[in-house]
Amino acid sequence: MMLLMQIAGDTAKQVVDTANHALTQPGVAKQDLRFGELLIAGGWVMIPLGILLVLALVMFFERYFTIKKAAKDESSLMGQVKASIIAGKLDSAIALCRNSNSPLGRMLQKGLLRIGRPIKDIEGAIENIGKLEVSKLEKNIGIIGIVAGIAPMFGFIGTIAGVIKIFHDISTTDNISMGTISGGLYQKMITSAAGLIVGIIAYVCYQTLNMMVDKVILKLETDAIEFIDLLEEPGK
Repeated sequence: MMLLMQIAGDTAKQVVDTANHALTQPGVAKQDLRFGELLIAGGWVMIPLGILLVLALVMFFERYFTIKKAAKDESSLMGQVKASIIAGKLDSAIALCRNSNSPLGRMLQKGLLRIGRPIKDIEGAIENIGKLEVSKLEKNIGIIGIVAGIAPMFGFIGTIAGVIKIFHDISTTDNISMGTISGGLYQKMITSAAGLIVGIIAYVCYQTLNMMVDKVILKLETDAIEFIDLLEEPGK
């Protein structure tokens, strides 16, 4: 036990002395870290992390503009459909919904085509179309959530690979110095940071899209209730 403690103490002293010597060396100039060099130092793990980041961003912007289009104000459509129903122009109301090419328009169109049937049937038809429209909006959002979950895991794999590299270099060179272990430390820390950064970006994108979808769902439900209330008014 005493022998192991002495070896550990000598090893720690050697590492500290090597670091102090490097810091106090008069001829050593301080070098700035470059982004490209950091990526290379991260090793092969940076490749899947880069792919995951690009995938998350592509999915995010594609879904963002799709959901934003679905969330546009449809108050004018609702007003025109309501006016057509009150005036008894059912065909005109259906044409307005068909030409709108929006989730609300498709929901109202399905409800208008069911006029004459019991209100429960109309509600069921609108609800089914609403679920279909929401599923279209949520398409591929789950992929971004998966990226947010597995990116830090890839960073952890890079950490393990960095530790393995440190011990491998020590075993092959039989030398414990900052120069020997620096490569593994670079890989260990860079991949951990990169995995966390990619995971955070993907998580923010995922939650942003979910909040946008929730707002669209709330708006569609409100308009659907207004439409059903209109049909239940006396004389309709």
